Amino acid sequence: MSDLVKFDEVENKIIELRNQKVLLDSDIGILYGVTTKEINQAVKNNPEKFPEGYIFSLTKEEKTEVVKFFDHLAKLFPKQLTT
Repeated sequence: MSDLVKFDEVENKIIELRNQKVLLDSDIGILYGVTTKEINQAVKNNPEKFPEGYIFSLTKEEKTEVVKFFDHLAKLFPKQLTT
């Protein structure tokens, strides 16, 4: 089955933030082949499917830190903020 996601594809997108292992919405979108907007809309439309604290927003400082350490996330901020 070609639609299966390989473990390596998921594992290299997991980051540690707030002492938790997390996947960012943009990476989940890539894994599912949809846009980040579609992921966030699905979450907004189905909040009952996610336990309390399961989803959280990054602060501006956290975004800057994440982009600094994970090049594939540079799209979170315009270039002038990450250089």
